[in-house]
Amino acid sequence: MKISNTVALVTGANRGIGLAFTRELLARGARKVYGGARDPAAIKHPGVQAIRLDVTKPDEILSAAAHAADVALLINNAGVSHQGGFLARDSEEVARRQLETNFFGILRVSKAFAPILSANGGGAVLNVLSIASRVNGGLLAAYAASKSAAWSLTNSLRYELAGQKTQVLALHMAFVDTDLARAIDAPKTSADEIVKRALDALESGLDEVLADERTRLTKQGLTAPRPSYLPQTA
Repeated sequence: MKISNTVALVTGANRGIGLAFTRELLARGARKVYGGARDPAAIKHPGVQAIRLDVTKPDEILSAAAHAADVALLINNAGVSHQGGFLARDSEEVARRQLETNFFGILRVSKAFAPILSANGGGAVLNVLSIASRVNGGLLAAYAASKSAAWSLTNSLRYELAGQKTQVLALHMAFVDTDLARAIDAPKTSADEIVKRALDALESGLDEVLADERTRLTKQGLTAPRPSYLPQTA
């Protein structure tokens, strides 16, 4: 889809990748950009219309859908991340918390906005996923599981929304230089770079974008003699 003159909604738009999306959408000529956040006052970028939207609260999602009935591009960006493995004492609680936002949040928002996208010509859904959708090394065990579930949801949405001509794009990347990954000591890509690659892919009509070299190599490694999702030997 073309971004110029479109109307977009970005969830989790107050910082990090979400904020970068709102800036780049406006720079590419979007007619209107809604920014969803738990606290609308946290959205300060000029030109972004703030909406109260906690993706774990169905009533706020329905209210946002009623308010933003002109949306043609939905960017499901809101997410949470907590370190820890599945054998940790609190792993069940941590997993539920992340699935509630990273999987069920996307599901709820997509269900609410699918009829709106259809009414506005089909439009597009862009889901912010992760390299962790395919590989789980245990450091971010529940986060990776939630992103795997969100990837599966994204793949299903392509089929379910095809009849209304809605493009569905999956964005996968490794660590991004945002607050979410601040505590992780690893190479990171800037949010602006990731967003530009994602929107280039969207405008090119793609279904998937692997937004950095590490993610591309990981996907290639899935068919290696020892696949990239297994522990790698020296």
